[in-house]
Amino acid sequence: MGKSSLNIILEKEFTERQLDRIIEMAWEDRTPFEAIEFQFGLPEKDVIKLMRGNLKASSFKRWRKRVNNGVSSKHLKKRSDNITRFKCSRQRAITGNKISKR
Repeated sequence: MGKSSLNIILEKEFTERQLDRIIEMAWEDRTPFEAIEFQFGLPEKDVIKLMRGNLKASSFKRWRKRVNNGVSSKHLKKRSDNITRFKCSRQRAITGNKISKR
């Protein structure tokens, strides 16, 4: 059987701040799953489980519907070729697993 949200958190040893950042990145349409995997080592299926375990049911359903309906650019294959960065130009610098001065 698959891993639960709690098992993912415990296995990867994420801090509360890191979890908040993962959820924030997953909620943003412009941040692809590949960016989350690059920064936190969490593949899309684990991000989905994490979101399911940390959001209200209605919020999770709304997020999944938005991600899967084609408007979202959560998957690099769905993105325009003009988008060449993972983050908004106004977002503070993030490198690897480090979040600078929040």
